[in-house]
Amino acid sequence: MYKPSSNSRQASLFWDLETMLDSKHPLFKLANMVDWSLFENSFAPLFCADNGRPPKPIRMMTGLLMLKHLHNVSDEQVVAQFAEKAYYQYFCGLEAFSISAPCASSELVHFRHRIGEEGVELILKESIRINLAMEDRKKE
Repeated sequence: MYKPSSNSRQASLFWDLETMLDSKHPLFKLANMVDWSLFENSFAPLFCADNGRPPKPIRMMTGLLMLKHLHNVSDEQVVAQFAEKAYYQYFCGLEAFSISAPCASSELVHFRHRIGEEGVELILKESIRINLAMEDRKKE
């Protein structure tokens, strides 16, 4: 059963990633350039609405796939690095720092199978759109 994430944010009293991190960091900037709602709207219908275990958030899973390809690492490595890197966690939509792994690496395989080739192509198209937008900004 998939429930869309809420846009309202409740900041942690002690460890709010958005205020803690440097807004000039490349991953911080990139996280705010990605159209996350595009993935939410495209992938949410692929999940059953009334039974089964609730899935991991779409932003988290999509973000992990993007980070995996951005840094050219394996599923296992991106999952392990997630627990160590606050910028990874912010990029994937977490509001507070977590020391635990976001999922088992095999869940990335299942997510890729669920979204299929079309979903992976959608992620690639969004990545290309962002790269082109960044190049335009550099030219200005």
